[in-house]
Order: sequence, then C-alpha cells, then structure tokens
Amino acid sequence: MSDNPSVERENNQDIGTRKKGKYKKLIIDRDTCIGAASCVAVAPGTFQLDAENKAYLVDPDKYDDEMLLLAAQSCPVNAISVFDENGKKIWPLDQ
Repeated sequence: MSDNPSVERENNQDIGTRKKGKYKKLIIDRDTCIGAASCVAVAPGTFQLDAENKAYLVDPDKYDDEMLLLAAQSCPVNAISVFDENGKKIWPLDQ
C-alpha cells in the first residue's frame, strides 16, 4: 500500500484522489486484479504490484488524464475504474 495521503485502502480497493486533471478518482478492485501488470507498464509511477501480485496506487497525480485512462484500459479484467470531476464513471464503460 502506498504511503501517499491521496490513496486509501477500503474493502480491498485502492482509492486514489487526484488534485489535477479532469479525472479525479481512480479505484483498483484488488479482488478483480490478476496481476497482469499492464497498468504498471503504461504508468509505472502511478501503479505498482505488491508481494501478492496485485496492483496498488502509488501516485495518482504522476501522469496526465490520457495516460491514466490508457493504463486503466490496458487492464485485461477492467480492475481499474476512472471517474471524472462530477463522479461520473469514465472507465470501464458499463455494458
């Protein structure tokens, strides 16, 4: 788990609040995460894998909106959710 004060862990989810950009919240569902590490490959300063091979948030403000959305979209199991400044879910798109 990150030592960053803008990251919380609740119900096995990492919740990151961003100060910059239009995307203001990231949530990693660690129960869904399979440790593929695609998010880490795209945005290593924001995402890392822990000893359980589960993604966790390091610094939600490290990259711009585009890079964070790409990282979330790279997850093969959609374990990363992205929300805008109004709380609207941007990714994954609800089916």
